[in-house]
Amino acid sequence: MSKGKNPYILTFLFLVLTTPLFAQISTTEKDFFARDKMIEHLFSITDVMVTDVTSPPGAARFYGYSLLAAYLVYHDTENLNNATLIKHLQSPIANLEPTLKLEKENINLAFASTYAMLEVGKNIMPSGKKLTSAQETLISQYSKEKLIKKKEIKRSIIYAENIATVVLNYAKEDGYLQLSTLKRYSPTKGQGKWYPTPPAYLAAIDPDWRTIRPFFLENLPSFSPPAPAEYSEDKNSSFFTQLTEVYEVTTQLTEEQKLIANFWDCNPFNVSYSGHMAIGLKKISPGGHWMGITGIASQKAGLGFEESLYIHTLVAMGLHDAFISCWDEKYRSDRIRPLTAINQLIDDTWRPILQTPPFPEYTSGHSVISKTSAVLLTSYFGENFKFIDTSEVFFGLPERAFDSFLEASSEAAISRLYGGIHFRDAIEVGMQQGEKIANYILERTNTHQNHLIGTSSKTVK
Repeated sequence: MSKGKNPYILTFLFLVLTTPLFAQISTTEKDFFARDKMIEHLFSITDVMVTDVTSPPGAARFYGYSLLAAYLVYHDTENLNNATLIKHLQSPIANLEPTLKLEKENINLAFASTYAMLEVGKNIMPSGKKLTSAQETLISQYSKEKLIKKKEIKRSIIYAENIATVVLNYAKEDGYLQLSTLKRYSPTKGQGKWYPTPPAYLAAIDPDWRTIRPFFLENLPSFSPPAPAEYSEDKNSSFFTQLTEVYEVTTQLTEEQKLIANFWDCNPFNVSYSGHMAIGLKKISPGGHWMGITGIASQKAGLGFEESLYIHTLVAMGLHDAFISCWDEKYRSDRIRPLTAINQLIDDTWRPILQTPPFPEYTSGHSVISKTSAVLLTSYFGENFKFIDTSEVFFGLPERAFDSFLEASSEAAISRLYGGIHFRDAIEVGMQQGEKIANYILERTNTHQNHLIGTSSKTVK
């Protein structure tokens, strides 16, 4: 919350001076503390993804399962498959009961929830073991604030690990482990087809991601967008018109357009060369950027832990499904990138200001997932929710202010044209694809705009 606007500060200071140690923090301040620790340690997961150079679809999958575990821990366990977000999964989480025999007495659910989130991240990501230190920090943070008793720590961790095991077993069934057994992908020969691009000429990323199980989307083909403009060297064709637009726009970019392109770059595969040395540049994934926005909105709105956890989980699961749908289309249409086409047909020296990601062009992934996230967030926080996006500050980029989530998603989408990595139809159709996915998820989960912004009445259990 911004300075000068928190009505609980004076109460908090009074309690610090007049009450016993264990009661120093009010119920509401405990709630905000728990929320902030969850958001902080979600970024711990993001940091590991950046280190691992996790692909955008892979990052969304890791967010989805990590937050699913946190969500499951926090909700009533008599029938977890009836929890709001869980009962609508296209594939139910089975065999939960055997792991849930531990009574909730002497368990700090907010602590256990965040611990479980880290536990799943620790076991699902290549360098996840690094999150052990984050778990140790979490224990220290709660203990330092006198928010968890010693006898609660062990029981809370056991409970968190039980739920994490359930989620990890559920994740093992989604097709991810089978990806390495599928036939190796080779670029398709022929005009207008995707081919690896400079400077690194990286191989195609996640060509079989369509085989991964979504959380909510039951009939993947029903979310397929119309086919892209057909490749053509006819200067009057739709394809060549769009190709020319990319070339002309990128050769006369304003400083603001350059800033927008770089702000939304989110390319974990960005490589810089110094002589013969290739240096990977630390970049957040598109999904990581929108998880950051979700945290910013939760804090600005004054949400408590439960509400913040809900919207983070919804957005994470939405990201996962949106990437599956987008990647399904990418490797079906298999369209050439602007860099390859412009070099072949217009200017063999042209380079975009952003490095071209290593996968086919249509539809624009950032356009799809940004619109999905923006629609989900708008359904929760409202249409005119102003916020300052600081998601990229850690990575050296300035903050940007937006009047709404939809405005942010539109800027993210058009940034791909400014960056020279997408054609206009991939951007516009991608946004339509993302909106369709989000609306389906909202309908399926029966999520409506019925959460009052700023309510913190649902405090930590």
